[in-house]
Amino acid sequence: MGHYFTKATALDENETISAIRQWAYPLKSKADLQPLFEKIGDARIVMLGEASHGTHEYYTWRAHISKKLIEEKGFNCIAVEGDWPDCYRLNRFVKGLDPANKSAFKVLETFDRWPTWMWANWEIVALADWMVQFNTGRPANKKAGFYGLDVYSLWESMESIMHYLEKTDKAALVLAQEAFRCFEPFQKDEGRSYAEASRYVPELCETEVLHLLKEIQKKAINYNSDVENVFSTEQNALITVNAEKYYRTMIQGGPHSWNVRDRHMADTLDRLLNFHGENSKIIVWAHNTHIGDARATDMVDEGMFNIGEIARIKHQDKGVVLVGFGSYTGTVMAGRKWGADMQSMHLPEARPSSWEDLLHKAGNTNKLLLMQDFIGNDTLMENHIGHRAVGVVYNPAYEQYGNYVPTILPLRYDAFIYLDETHALHPIHISPDGSQVPETYPFGV
Repeated sequence: MGHYFTKATALDENETISAIRQWAYPLKSKADLQPLFEKIGDARIVMLGEASHGTHEYYTWRAHISKKLIEEKGFNCIAVEGDWPDCYRLNRFVKGLDPANKSAFKVLETFDRWPTWMWANWEIVALADWMVQFNTGRPANKKAGFYGLDVYSLWESMESIMHYLEKTDKAALVLAQEAFRCFEPFQKDEGRSYAEASRYVPELCETEVLHLLKEIQKKAINYNSDVENVFSTEQNALITVNAEKYYRTMIQGGPHSWNVRDRHMADTLDRLLNFHGENSKIIVWAHNTHIGDARATDMVDEGMFNIGEIARIKHQDKGVVLVGFGSYTGTVMAGRKWGADMQSMHLPEARPSSWEDLLHKAGNTNKLLLMQDFIGNDTLMENHIGHRAVGVVYNPAYEQYGNYVPTILPLRYDAFIYLDETHALHPIHISPDGSQVPETYPFGV
């Protein structure tokens, strides 16, 4: 993904700042989001982004929007950029189907894949507690769920499959055990050694996982158990197929492994829509780089697509609303390198002439932008302007050299929420005492 500014025409900053001042809605509080809910209308898919995976306000504002959509517009579930097995445990908990766990904290404490803070945080504990309250006393088909869209959980998905088949289908269990044995030597490093080995044996474990998926899909209709558990088992089988493909393409470099991952997320979204019925409505939480239409960035030049783009093309008839988030300065939770200890880092002031810088210069207040108001501005439609994107690996010292995606903002999103100053979220897994409830919990939402 590119990290530098590209300009089709000379950007007139004063004109851009003037347009923002003219059209942006001030956000003095979450109550000022009514124009966004009017924009959402009867849409069935609402995607809520974030400019980092470690920002408190992105979680709390998305939680507020999600609660309103669930309560007032009948949305069925939240689907996040997280692992299916972990999120499915939380899904069962918030629906009152997990008597072994007595608190959301205990469920989220088991989320141990790095970066743990993405979902094992107090912001999600607060949301899960609300979902438990909302679901209590509601019929099963009216309970709001919580699901993971991602593809990384190969071994966890395999283990979930075997646990299910042990009780329901001993013949299919044999196939699952064969597939697990094929992957077992590569388990220690989250697929990197598998990716390397596939350089020499391109179809290393592909046959085993495809056989397993076909067997489960063939027999699923006959499994006499909780219909959602059957759905989850088939989803885990799909994850093993797509995760194997993802790790195999990872070694090749280029855009394909990214596309395998976002294709899987888009397919999972489709499966959730189908599972919840013809009138289902789903909220997606993922990074801006996944939910913001890739065609409005330089990602398209590198052959990359994403779930936001696919949803706009495939589900236009259902109504799709893409909402981006961004901020100017503050703090953020991240690691210095992959697998490193998490830490709260300074988020420097945004790079000059970036979207975040221009939004700040238009007034250091929170703002809501509805992109239909900016479509007629030729300057904004002709220029790819840098738009901040902070990952789980971050170094503030490199802020001026990377972390910005050239973007035509009016085409990338349907709405954009700008928060001038943001703060690091509150992880559960953090020294010295992650079980200590933050002072402001549950964060006023």
